[in-house]
Amino acid sequence: MHLEFQVRLESNPPLSLRMLDYWVRLYRLYRMPVIQVVVLLLPPTAGTVVETAFVVESTRHEYQVIRLWQEDPETFLNDPALLPLAPLTETTQAEALLQRVAEQVSQLEESQRQEVSGYTQILAGLKFEKDVIRQVFREGMMRESVIYQDILEKGRQEGRQEGRQEGRQEGERSLILRLLNRRVGEVPEELRSRLTALSLEQLETLGEALLDFETITDLEVWFGSLE
Repeated sequence: MHLEFQVRLESNPPLSLRMLDYWVRLYRLYRMPVIQVVVLLLPPTAGTVVETAFVVESTRHEYQVIRLWQEDPETFLNDPALLPLAPLTETTQAEALLQRVAEQVSQLEESQRQEVSGYTQILAGLKFEKDVIRQVFREGMMRESVIYQDILEKGRQEGRQEGRQEGRQEGERSLILRLLNRRVGEVPEELRSRLTALSLEQLETLGEALLDFETITDLEVWFGSLE
């Protein structure tokens, strides 16, 4: 099996000639049938013909071509080995697909998660801006991160130690404040004061909402929605 990944179709020498050259080398070395598959990661410019054979006079050499942008994403989303390629598959909602990929990566076992996430973000960089990738994967992976889990556990411990409603609120407030500091930076004193006035239910709602925050302005807008 000769598997080749090609970012762009254009190359020198042409792809079809290279595939013939590789086939001759592999056959000479192993004297066995050679199956060749080219995976095109990005679509070529409009009107470009994607060749699947090298043809000159009496010589004809064929190979398979997979156009990733035409492939069903479900096949890739359901296989951890294929997840890094999933952002480049067929979709009319690219960022929504990237979000689904990040969610699938976050559900992998810890031993796989970091490696697959790294590969996925590298390949997604062929199609998406780096800020979009960072944002989507930060949100998708946050709940799975060691830091998030550590902060969450500390907040729960504070609530359990108090053993009262006030203790639960204080523990939740402390947790929310830590998450906000990591998410949007240092929280101004004025907003800290407003946090103390929130009920336990409101704090829990804020804990979910802050996963979408990017700046301190998002927190101010959230408080405005309570008025």
